[in-house]
Amino acid sequence: MTTPEVPPIPRDTHDAYLAGAHNFQRDIAAVANSPMIDTILRTIMLATQMRFAAVARVTQDRWVACQTIDDIDFGLQAGDEIAITSTFCQTVRDTAQPVVFDDAATDPIYAGNSIAAMFGIASYASIPIRRPDGSFFGTLCAIDTAPRSVTDPNAMAMLTMFADIIGQGLEVEEQLAIQIGRTQAGQELLAVQERFVAVLSHDLRNPVAALQAGLRQLDREPLGERGRIVMPLMRATLQRTHELIENMIMHARSRIVGGIRIGIVPHAPLAQTLSQVADEFNMTAPDHRLLVAVDFDGPVACDAARIGQAVSNLLSNAVTYGTPDTPIHLIGRATDAVVEIAVTNAGPPIPPDVQATMFMPFQQGQGHMTDSNGLGLGLFIAASIAKAHGGTIAAASGDGLTTFTIRLPVGAAGAAG
Repeated sequence: MTTPEVPPIPRDTHDAYLAGAHNFQRDIAAVANSPMIDTILRTIMLATQMRFAAVARVTQDRWVACQTIDDIDFGLQAGDEIAITSTFCQTVRDTAQPVVFDDAATDPIYAGNSIAAMFGIASYASIPIRRPDGSFFGTLCAIDTAPRSVTDPNAMAMLTMFADIIGQGLEVEEQLAIQIGRTQAGQELLAVQERFVAVLSHDLRNPVAALQAGLRQLDREPLGERGRIVMPLMRATLQRTHELIENMIMHARSRIVGGIRIGIVPHAPLAQTLSQVADEFNMTAPDHRLLVAVDFDGPVACDAARIGQAVSNLLSNAVTYGTPDTPIHLIGRATDAVVEIAVTNAGPPIPPDVQATMFMPFQQGQGHMTDSNGLGLGLFIAASIAKAHGGTIAAASGDGLTTFTIRLPVGAAGAAG
């Protein structure tokens, strides 16, 4: 007697999601349309150097991508589905435990694993995502075809924290949809957004602050040769993560209140703040030479801390896109009418099409900026801070040099706050 052939489970695609006809349409939309999850995936890739990150909806017999960032060209987009048996996520769902390894070639459990071999996976992390009621939603995945250090306790703590935030965010997204349907005023939406900023501030800032404190403690201890090499790299990574978090939080708050809020101080210590920014730069980017020439004849009316953040973003931009082994210049000067702060780096010119959008949020550009590992918020935040002061920011790029200049009105800046 011949056993009847069981038809395969139909697999949905990205096109089905775009057409609104996916079996998991609602779940995918809740994740794919979330800027928070996009930011989380980009932060994971930046921190771990993994080149693929995704949130997947996982059931007993289905694996569906909900949001992906794919720098390896796996070819998976929101709505695309692959056989559940060709993933490690089935194990994560069945055991409620993460599957993580640094190098499939040497890992004692996953060496020679057929799934890793099928996709050319070297390093891998899959963390369970649960809703606040404890039900299983899916997985937070990070993959690379090269070995990466993801089993490190700090990396695991970060991945677990992000999976928890995503799980909580799913409930927030559902409640948002309900509240938007109930009210035109949008007060409930505002409350949820404010709660998100509070969660983001607490859950992301505190671990970074703890790691920074740990590094300061290690600085007081004698270090071996490897420690002296690793410590500056860790400081630079933490500083970059800190800047990302601050930019994320400021962007979220600006969306809530309709712009960045500043506190103008009539006699702000702007020169001192810029000196502190330069000192932090020299500590976290010791391989880059920063030449500082700041000369303010009188007091400056501004929010010095916010201007410092804007300048820090411009310096990070100069490191990312500037020509290595060339100095970066930070110049500050004031006239009777305007305060100017300029950051200049050597490098290829910025194409006109990139210049047209580079001050918009989440715009990393093309060509000139394709090697960026950031979130595309640095220039947007810098421009928003200048605007909040009643000032401007402009870029000039050509003849091997790129200069970003912030101009603030003297005496009238306080009116913008």
